[in-house]
Amino acid sequence: MPTPLPAPGQAKLVPPDAPEVAVLSGGVVRAVAPSAGLTDTQRLLVQAVFSAMTGFPATLDAPGLDPESFAHALATRNLEFRTRIVQIMILLGLVLRPLPAEVASRIAAYASELCVEDGMLEVARRFAEGSLGLAAFDFERNGYTASWDEQAARSLHTTAPLQGAWELAPADEGLAEQWVSLEGYPPDTMGRLVTEFYRARGFSYPGRPGSAPPLLAQHDWVHVLADYGTTVESELEVFAFIARANDDLRAFSLLAMVVSLFETGYLRTGAGLFESSPGHLSEPGMATRVADAMFRGAKCEGSIDFMRINWFELAAVPVEEARRHFGVVPKSEDAVRSGSVGPWEPGGISPFQVRSGTALAELEGRPYQSFGASVAERSPAT
Repeated sequence: MPTPLPAPGQAKLVPPDAPEVAVLSGGVVRAVAPSAGLTDTQRLLVQAVFSAMTGFPATLDAPGLDPESFAHALATRNLEFRTRIVQIMILLGLVLRPLPAEVASRIAAYASELCVEDGMLEVARRFAEGSLGLAAFDFERNGYTASWDEQAARSLHTTAPLQGAWELAPADEGLAEQWVSLEGYPPDTMGRLVTEFYRARGFSYPGRPGSAPPLLAQHDWVHVLADYGTTVESELEVFAFIARANDDLRAFSLLAMVVSLFETGYLRTGAGLFESSPGHLSEPGMATRVADAMFRGAKCEGSIDFMRINWFELAAVPVEEARRHFGVVPKSEDAVRSGSVGPWEPGGISPFQVRSGTALAELEGRPYQSFGASVAERSPAT
């Protein structure tokens, strides 16, 4: 029998304390563990996420509560809190390949007892069944872009309406000119830094051939704002940050999407441009980096949909002022030690992007500038 939500005004809104974290993490582990026990990646993620988001360690080895008892333990928690816990379960399920059917069913059972409905539960079920094409469809039908409409599209500044959220706009010179105009802003402003970000990597401005979908280009501003590079690992951080900053719970699908692209490869393509490149979330330090990005997103002031902001209105704002405006806190020392870098640091750019940026500079007849970014140094063993 599902545990009903608390009456209005009766919900427990304070952060969880150590005993509650033990209950939460224990239940999450019981929900997501395969028959052989947690995988290394799951174990690292559970530890990192609960530590970053609550300040208390996760309980990994004690028996967790069954779905009904777990829901009773969360009886005073509201729907948002419950959904966030289920989303942690989903995240930990999505790093499994194959995703056992019993794990997907178990997560769904916990969600049902908690009165939680989340579109990514259906995605997890599809993955467990091997129905990858249907799962990709469910991302669009049940996820963040399900609510995309004409009003939301206005923030993209396209001169013609787009048929879909992730549609390309490769022949929109009016849009491209707006991006070109950003080059005239003073140093260290959001607009100027975004153009340097593009030139260093050889990215085409939205509206020109070879450019990213205008909606995906919105997240490039977040790379600059939140100080994340542009390797695949940094993309995981950016979308963890974006997803958690938004109180619209469907934004979690953005993180689920990049995990399915860049860890398990369940998705072959996503966001109109990204292509599958598995194994990155399980690399050393990535659990800590993604968990810290989630925490930084949660600490932003209010609910912020970074994918629907009219960034051109902030183009003249210095980046540090923009960070204060949104309440963006610095990265944790653990995240930095684990390899989190910004777009202007060593490791903040990929070899392909350096080659693309160099080619673009040659085509435009100017010296190539990386603005401080360089490819990460690798040891001889790698």
